[in-house]
Amino acid sequence: MNEPYTPNHPGHEPGSPAGALHAHASAGKELSARRHREPVDVHLLLRRGNEVLLSRRAGDTYASGLLHMPSGHLDGDFEDVVTGLIRETEEELGIIIHAEHVRFALVMQHRSPGGENRTGWFFEVTQWFGVPRIAEPHRCSELGWFPINEPPEDMVAYCRAGLEAYRDGHAAALHLQEPDDPIAYDPARPVRLRPLPARAPNARAGLGDQLADFAEQAIGPLASATDASWARESSRVWRLTDRGGGSWFLKVHQNSKFHQREVGAYRNWVPVLGPDHAPKLVAADPAQLAALVTACPGQLLHGAELSEPVWEAVYRQLGQLLRLFHSCEPPMMAQAVGGLAKLERHLAAADGLLEDGEEELIRHLAQRLTTLPPIPHGPLHGDVQLRNMLLDSMVLALFDYERSEVGPLVRDFIRIAGTWANAPARQAAFFDGYGRQPSPDEAQAMRGLSALDALSGIQYGAAHGDPELVERGHRTLHRLQKEAA
Repeated sequence: MNEPYTPNHPGHEPGSPAGALHAHASAGKELSARRHREPVDVHLLLRRGNEVLLSRRAGDTYASGLLHMPSGHLDGDFEDVVTGLIRETEEELGIIIHAEHVRFALVMQHRSPGGENRTGWFFEVTQWFGVPRIAEPHRCSELGWFPINEPPEDMVAYCRAGLEAYRDGHAAALHLQEPDDPIAYDPARPVRLRPLPARAPNARAGLGDQLADFAEQAIGPLASATDASWARESSRVWRLTDRGGGSWFLKVHQNSKFHQREVGAYRNWVPVLGPDHAPKLVAADPAQLAALVTACPGQLLHGAELSEPVWEAVYRQLGQLLRLFHSCEPPMMAQAVGGLAKLERHLAAADGLLEDGEEELIRHLAQRLTTLPPIPHGPLHGDVQLRNMLLDSMVLALFDYERSEVGPLVRDFIRIAGTWANAPARQAAFFDGYGRQPSPDEAQAMRGLSALDALSGIQYGAAHGDPELVERGHRTLHRLQKEAA
């Protein structure tokens, strides 16, 4: 059966049983020669809220100069896709992820313009240890966080197709390019992404029966439940959709204090902002520490790239919203000394973490709080940061009210002040929208409260593996030192 077929070979005449068997075997050899022997890729979807981390390829490598997810090939026959992802992540970004934090996102067959096939496994990760950095500068020239809903165009077409399929909720897809297709994404070219239909997802599975029952009693049968938790928080958040396409967010708080604060704020203070500027509370379950709110549209402002005039309009609108929030109850006057009770405990926890002169600065500014006269107090948002804001057609929305309480009004300026430290026009726009500047006593209280907040962030971030929080605290203290000088 190993001889080549010839018409005159005995027993191999066309139409004979032996001839048919020989033809089948020959065809099998040809098919075997063409069978796929493609590499397996792993791709990291490192999530920070509604953003994903992308790296720009550099040097003598495929698609140099284009953005791509951190990725790589499996090493050897015995490395599985999760182990390969963890290894590639540490090699490329210098961060550590644990296998239990790796979530399957998408598998996609890709064919390049040159005809090479490969299979890509995409995994979502929202929890990690360390700060992403360029660990292989000969292969990467840039790292950046980009909105998932609006990925940049200067990407590898293969990678962007995977990101789009993941964004749209698909678990499997084909991306089969033609010979004249470019490697880079080109919006003018035909779309080569073809998502593969999957069975209807079990939206209840990720929530558990009790949470799913609570949600469905409020909004009806669920179509999907996507984990949208912020990487550093212990609260859990899911984006829910119903079968009609409506969207909500379900949040389970880390403790009863935060649950009571957020639910109370939504019931008593948030409505003053209006339906376009904040979510609306749909239902709450104190037994499960759960709250269900409507979803506001828009782009997350943390990491957003906007023109300076737009930023100034955003800060002016933020000032207007906080003025409304602060004024929804009659103002009261009190001393701003609430944070002093934790001073010594936080200093002890930050032992060895503070730089030269920082402890003395904190003690000095905290002590001055005790000598200040009463300043205005009222309802606070409690965590005014860009990551808690959405912008949709120049309409600003505030969310995340789990730190809302009555306190010194200037406390709501502390964290956002770090974003205008080198942008005085944004600061001016904010207070223009707010309607007034802080009084001298409020300005001094703000410095003391900022020092206490920075100390709290440094000790908490160090204890919980959050170097970004530690760095934010040091930046605040450096700014306060310059102001004092």
